[in-house]
Amino acid sequence: MKVLLVNGGPHKNGCTFTALTQIADTLKEEGVESEIYWIGNKPISGCLGCRGCAKKKACVIDDKVNEFLDLAADFDGFIFGSPVHWAGATGAITSFLDRVFYADFCSGRNNFFLKPAAAVMSARRAGTTATWDQLNKYFGLMQMPIVTSRYWNMVHGATPEQVREDLEGMQCMRFLARNMAWFLRCKEAGEKAGVPLPRQEQITFTNFIR
Repeated sequence: MKVLLVNGGPHKNGCTFTALTQIADTLKEEGVESEIYWIGNKPISGCLGCRGCAKKKACVIDDKVNEFLDLAADFDGFIFGSPVHWAGATGAITSFLDRVFYADFCSGRNNFFLKPAAAVMSARRAGTTATWDQLNKYFGLMQMPIVTSRYWNMVHGATPEQVREDLEGMQCMRFLARNMAWFLRCKEAGEKAGVPLPRQEQITFTNFIR
């Protein structure tokens, strides 16, 4: 069992990384491997809506998105972390996730189907709950079970040192990690017991005029 922890912050070893590191340490205690993947601090384009990914089986913009898509198949769960910028997730992580999930869907890779996911937010003061709502919508669209903690998955602080002093926030990271490990063990047990995956149907698309 392996979990990919995605650092959507512009600082490789910043506050978001600090929260994800606490999760990684706890997952290790639970016998679950993990890896922290940083999306970097270079500009990430939003989706062009060209649907070229359906033919290319990857995003037409060859950057961190395609690198991540190639990694994703080897992981059993995902935790996406983002700092709060202007009361929401960063533009980088939203552009990244827009393209990751759209390219995965259109290309038929199916890297994320029924793999558990969670969002982690880091803020100096506020905007975390709005970011929580924003990021969880991605998982709902991709049929990814959402794993929670005992409270919202958030930490507070303007520096990594301050984040580590947020005792409740860091405890929430540990609860989240243990809940993720438990879910993965349950899923593994179900697979070993022969529990089949849900039957899928051909997707029907409609809009508001037909």
